[in-house]
Amino acid sequence: MKNVLIRFLESSGFAYWVEIKTDNPRCTYYFGPFLSDREAREMAPGYIEDLKEEGAQGINVNIGRMKPTELTIVEEDLGKSSDREMMSTLSGRFSS
Repeated sequence: MKNVLIRFLESSGFAYWVEIKTDNPRCTYYFGPFLSDREAREMAPGYIEDLKEEGAQGINVNIGRMKPTELTIVEEDLGKSSDREMMSTLSGRFSS
């Protein structure tokens, strides 16, 4: 039942996501979807720790209702989007 509700919220843009932007590497990561702000906040420290272990620096976190189209966005210098790729080491951390 929970999965059905999450899918509905995700499709309508009302699911909660953890958005993490890093300065080095210059990336934006999305983790979720979650039913509530509380659930997303409880999971965020694990994602942050994983990114730190991978060597990420300049970590900024935003939690809110969003509807990302890509889960990992890798940016070139000057903030222009480049090829989008999934970080295989983090893919197992996504909620379903």
